[in-house]
Amino acid sequence: MKFLIINGPNLNMLGIREPSIYGRQDFAALLKLCGDTCDEAGIEYETFQSNHEGDIVDKIQQAYGVFDGIVINPAAYTHTSVAILDALKAVGIPTAEVHISDINTREEFRKFSYVSLAAKFTIAGHGLDGYREAILRLKDLIEAN
Repeated sequence: MKFLIINGPNLNMLGIREPSIYGRQDFAALLKLCGDTCDEAGIEYETFQSNHEGDIVDKIQQAYGVFDGIVINPAAYTHTSVAILDALKAVGIPTAEVHISDINTREEFRKFSYVSLAAKFTIAGHGLDGYREAILRLKDLIEAN
């Protein structure tokens, strides 16, 4: 089993960006958590981060036929990107959406997720641990099918 783990804009600034919302752990800690989780679960993985919508769309398209699952935190593109939604729908790879903060309790504009229309499930508000939950739950979901 092989997963692509995608992080959208500003997630590379974890630990610096609004630590009261996103915590003090940095992006390297997030990548380590994802890597350790995948290694323990026997999942091959690749991580990708971009601040550019088109690069994320390109990466999703390139995943077709290569990856069994996608874990994505589209960050700000969650609420704006029909292009990322369309790319996820086009490739048809089982996708888990994850958010560090609880988008449902934040500003009104953050409450709608385009990505949720393609994702099998969403985990929000569990901090970095939400990635671990998303990886393991997506693995279980794929194995059950």
